[in-house]
Amino acid sequence: MKRCLELAKNGLPAAMPNPSVGAVIVYDGKIIGEGYTSAYGGPHAEVNAINAVKDKTLLRQSTLYVSLEPCSHFGKTPPCCDLIIKHQIPTVIVGTTDTNSKVSGAGIRKIIDSGQEVIVGVLEQECIELNRRFFTFHNKKRPYIILKWAESQDGFIAPTAEFRKAVEAGARKPFWISNAFSRQLVHQWRSEEQAILVGTQTVIDDNPRLDVRDWTGRNPVKIVLDQHHRISKENYIFENTSKTFVLTANEIDYTKNIGKQIADFLFQHEIQSVIIEGGRRTLQTFIDENLWDEARVFRGTVFIENGIKAPHLEAKAILRKSIIDDELLIFRNHD
Repeated sequence: MKRCLELAKNGLPAAMPNPSVGAVIVYDGKIIGEGYTSAYGGPHAEVNAINAVKDKTLLRQSTLYVSLEPCSHFGKTPPCCDLIIKHQIPTVIVGTTDTNSKVSGAGIRKIIDSGQEVIVGVLEQECIELNRRFFTFHNKKRPYIILKWAESQDGFIAPTAEFRKAVEAGARKPFWISNAFSRQLVHQWRSEEQAILVGTQTVIDDNPRLDVRDWTGRNPVKIVLDQHHRISKENYIFENTSKTFVLTANEIDYTKNIGKQIADFLFQHEIQSVIIEGGRRTLQTFIDENLWDEARVFRGTVFIENGIKAPHLEAKAILRKSIIDDELLIFRNHD
């Protein structure tokens, strides 16, 4: 099962919105086939593993290890459990069940009903953790939400408006809170998630591209909050690098539960994960509504002294690491 988990990591993020699964086939104590989930729309892990076995007659005496319950429904591909039954693989060891309502134990039951043995719950927590976006989406009916910001040593995420105007006038030099390596890491993170969200003021002040130009991979879907249609169509976010959703007062009610409404909107559009890169107000909205799963905070070396305070998050970091001279803090919401 550990090998299944190693393989499954290779399928992310291309498999999304499908879970990324690893499968290993063992005959007489040796691995004779293995595979992981192809890019969305392609074969699943079990199919790739079975196809990798040269002598298919050995499957009748083999054990299949798979990190997630084999699917039992027709989607982009046929049900994996049907292929397992067809090849009469006698024992199937499953990391964890699939909580998607289209599966939810049906794949396991179908294999058992065919007379094959199924063992469930091997390295279960590790298997759930690997596909935490998928499980959050199906269990909580919302995307997996990642908060991200960079803050100065004295706890600010941006200087004052006066400082920005001085920069525009050439009287002050612009600066970054985080270093170039941290910023490249952010672009890697963007390539791993389905969407990225920012607020109105962030777009007006920074004109961000919200893409992965410093990394390789697909650009995330762009979600922009713009209650009063203040954002110009000339901004980079409207470039055709990926789909853009603009949430105005027509899409959500900005007077209450904004985070919940955004999460519902993303769920309806089958977006399983989102990075919130907005300003303080946007980030604090999700914190106050307890709608977040991870927070990733860079602490740079600069001091701002006066500006926009960083969001207030009452949580203890589960991980601290250095990115050259930046400190990266990772938080997880266990509620």
